[in-house]
Amino acid sequence: MLERRHVQRIVDMALEEDAPFGDLTSQTLVPESAVAHAELIAREPGVLAGAEVFAIAMTTLDASVVVTALVADGERFERGAILARIVGPAQWVLQAERIALNLVQRMTGIATLTATYVDAVAGTGARVVDTRKTTPGLRALERHAVRCGGGHNHRYSLSDAVMAKDNHLAMLTDITAALRQARSDLPHTTHIEVEVDRLDQLDAVLESGAADTIMLDNFGLDDLRAGVTKIDGRALVEASGGVTLDTIGGIARTGVDIISVGALTHSARALDLGLDITVS
Repeated sequence: MLERRHVQRIVDMALEEDAPFGDLTSQTLVPESAVAHAELIAREPGVLAGAEVFAIAMTTLDASVVVTALVADGERFERGAILARIVGPAQWVLQAERIALNLVQRMTGIATLTATYVDAVAGTGARVVDTRKTTPGLRALERHAVRCGGGHNHRYSLSDAVMAKDNHLAMLTDITAALRQARSDLPHTTHIEVEVDRLDQLDAVLESGAADTIMLDNFGLDDLRAGVTKIDGRALVEASGGVTLDTIGGIARTGVDIISVGALTHSARALDLGLDITVS
């Protein structure tokens, strides 16, 4: 769930960055008494994410600004759709406009891209998840956007679960013993995931009995199928590494449970949304 305190912190920082001493243009040219009537318009089709974020950004500078959402997060829309209407003091609407748009465009771009990946694995049972490859400071928003697109979230941070990747394993002399010790030391509720990049690494991980999830990193389809067979339900199987829209369907059909896709956040483009304003 997207928490308002996370959103407010991001919005406050962005507004301060964009207008540290106010909006000189609007304050100079636009009368204080002017009222703006605006519509958030879709210039292309997509899946919305960030309706609440947009509203918070538009109303933080002046609580008298009213934002009426017409499309909810997770809903698909077509080109030309009116996503929200805004009414309020023109100076404040104009000052908040770019920050509000930047955030909702970024989030909606992620949701729209995620939906295309989710559609590509429909019927396979594989879950599409994000990664920690998020924009620093914007993880809460970007993770929310993934959920709006029908995807799921991986661990939120380094503090949430044990995830032993190749560089961790390279530091160990006995992987099986280290994983067993970790399972013994950790609370029973703590999830342990282990990454392998070769089939011959699976024996040491499986022998430990400690892994809840095993990530098969950059495996070809044949090796993915072999890995799923070898793991045989003893852990969840995650596929990762270089996943694209062209490859995700084939990966899903190997029988993996989870497919993590860094591109959902690190390669999503902002969707083209615009704010059309009239002033009275």
